[in-house]
Amino acid sequence: MKKSTIIFFTILGVLFNAQNFKTKRGIVSLDGIHVAKISNKSSIYTFMDLNETPMYTIEFVDKSIVDSVRDSYIKLNRVYNRDKTIEMDYISPSAFSGEEKSAVYTSIKGLKVIDNKGINIKILDDIFKNVPKRKLDTKTKDAYTIRSKIDKLNIEVNKVGEILSNGVPVGYFTNLPVSFGSEDTISDKTFVDIEIYDAKSKLIGRYITTTKQLKTAGGKSFTLYREMSGRASILKYPTYKAIAERMAIMDPTFIKIQEKVTVGPVEKDTTVK
Repeated sequence: MKKSTIIFFTILGVLFNAQNFKTKRGIVSLDGIHVAKISNKSSIYTFMDLNETPMYTIEFVDKSIVDSVRDSYIKLNRVYNRDKTIEMDYISPSAFSGEEKSAVYTSIKGLKVIDNKGINIKILDDIFKNVPKRKLDTKTKDAYTIRSKIDKLNIEVNKVGEILSNGVPVGYFTNLPVSFGSEDTISDKTFVDIEIYDAKSKLIGRYITTTKQLKTAGGKSFTLYREMSGRASILKYPTYKAIAERMAIMDPTFIKIQEKVTVGPVEKDTTVK
């Protein structure tokens, strides 16, 4: 068989097996056949059968993990059992697809819960029985590891520039701009570095407002909040809390995880006076 003939039949086979979906006025069509209905409220999309009985929902989540790293995924939920929600990766037909198109595309191509017969309940149940693992890249995994460490530190910055971890003073900021106290973010581009000290007044590092660069006393450097575009755009200016958190990761000796203080049972004083 000639090479051109093989290519022709290959393309023809792909065309015949391709599934073309379309969503119009809340009706999902697959290869021209109405198979499901969809409605949305904010970023939550409810999928229904053609009788408008709700079957499952897809919620889009886009959150910042730490610094400039973001994570985008969906939460899948059965309508009749809202106690169980699973987090999953989703797919889109193109980088410019909106949430609705991505939700439908994921249902058909990724989860395969919608076919030319409608919503396949058996496949939907199987997904909840055998939850697929998310495919996180190395950068996102590392960000979650850092986030876990930061959450345990429970860092806060009070109105006088003092840094607290789980309620215990662990350091402080100096050379604060005039806007400090009224704003959580650092927007003033002063030529004086904002310095970070530990509780024993040892210099831990500096934040350079003109370059948004954080430098430890030991020579490590990190640029906070790099500019990003599109859906993953982030805050233009960092918060004082974000700076303290990143400094704690860059210099592990700065803040130690404070154990929670526990007290024993209170006994009533029965001494006769």
